Amino acid sequence: MDQALFLTIFQKTIVLTMIVSAPILLSAIVVGLTISIIQSVTQIQEQTLTFVPKIFAALIVLIVATPWIVDVFTSTTKEMFEYIKVFIS
Repeated sequence: MDQALFLTIFQKTIVLTMIVSAPILLSAIVVGLTISIIQSVTQIQEQTLTFVPKIFAALIVLIVATPWIVDVFTSTTKEMFEYIKVFIS
């Protein structure tokens, strides 16, 4: 395997991982920030209060975004296999 091919596949894999995980992570960040603002306004200082809403938000986004995630993953995988086939031939 050529070094350029390896680096290209590695780069596409890292970018795919970031694209697929972005909606889940962003939803958890938004929910955590919202809960933190509510805690600071109401002066509730319970540290474990943010975990359950973040988990639920991440699960809901995962369920909703699963078709999109699968579509992006399969199209990128097909693209990488085509690139390997062209590069090796």
